[in-house]
Amino acid sequence: MLREDFIYPEGIYLDGNSLGLASRSSIKTIENRLKEWQTLAVNGWASWFGLSESLSTDLAQLVGAMPEEVITTGSITTNLHALLATFYKPTDTKKYIVATTLDFPSDLYALQSWTQHYGTELRLISSRDKYTLTDEDIEEAFQDDVALILLPTVLYGSGQLLDIKRYAKRAQEKNIILGVDAAHSIGALPHDFHDWNADFAVWCSYKYLNAGPGACGGIFVHEKHFHRIPALKGWWGHQKHTVFEMRPYFTHEPGAAAYQISTPSILALAGLEGSLKEFKKVNILDIRKRSLELTTYLMELIDQHLPELEIVTPRNEERRGGHVSVRHAHAHLLSLALRARNIVPDYRSPDILRMAPVAFYNTKLELDETVRVLRELLDNQGYMKFQDNVTDVV
Repeated sequence: MLREDFIYPEGIYLDGNSLGLASRSSIKTIENRLKEWQTLAVNGWASWFGLSESLSTDLAQLVGAMPEEVITTGSITTNLHALLATFYKPTDTKKYIVATTLDFPSDLYALQSWTQHYGTELRLISSRDKYTLTDEDIEEAFQDDVALILLPTVLYGSGQLLDIKRYAKRAQEKNIILGVDAAHSIGALPHDFHDWNADFAVWCSYKYLNAGPGACGGIFVHEKHFHRIPALKGWWGHQKHTVFEMRPYFTHEPGAAAYQISTPSILALAGLEGSLKEFKKVNILDIRKRSLELTTYLMELIDQHLPELEIVTPRNEERRGGHVSVRHAHAHLLSLALRARNIVPDYRSPDILRMAPVAFYNTKLELDETVRVLRELLDNQGYMKFQDNVTDVV
């Protein structure tokens, strides 16, 4: 779609669900912000002061929200802590938090922090097959004694897309706060957080948003919660037009902006500022269409040529995110062997090889070549020579 807009590394890159590629617009914007620092020094704050808020309109379109419901700030875990501090208020009759065994571990760490703080309990929805979840099992967890549920839009392991609209409706019926982690979906598919009535959401910007390593994350807070005062108050969440009056009490910014805590990294914001320009060139619905074309094509190739690999990603397009996950006993070694051939997938413990054909820059010809090399590696067991190359970073 926009391959020429990205600086594509040598070989084939199928790890955009972990770290998206650098766009030329991001590099240029970062360079421009660096130049401002060089030439303006502290006077650069005249254009940096409202930079986070200036990105909200474009991000709101990607998550289906009003601009004031969205803010760029922090990282997923720190943002999740800030939101849990405000939204998780256990009582004698509603005190439990629910998540799933397939959530990204850092989300669970944050949730555990708050249940331990209050002396309550984190309940986990189990997977029947170790890779995916059923609607029935998820909805069964919406019990009367549950105060808050956190669900991912897309499971990082299998790539299963969850029906957040359905669960948000169920949460409203049970008077449960529903939080969403959209790390593996934002930038790859459309969302409608406002109309779904999700209570809050968090995401990162370095995957499908292509904002760069360590780029600022994001927050969505539904307008129905704008009356809440953030439990974790900070400098950047203070009302902007009075913050330099240095008042000894906190007056929060309206909307999601109130959940900002510290001064953001302008260079990290610049990566996102530049990458969002790409999303103005292509509609998110067209991005989703192209993504599904590529993932479907890859799954068909695997079925035809790689019967040793078990696809654990749902076949149903309505339940599939932007990457394809396959199971193999030597998935880690296959990942290393592919990288040695300049094909970059990634591995997730214990046996998952993930490949993300990203709509912006991947092609079907690259998928053909990836499957061809995998067939060769499986035939000659060339991956076995990488047993001594396993590292802590996968």
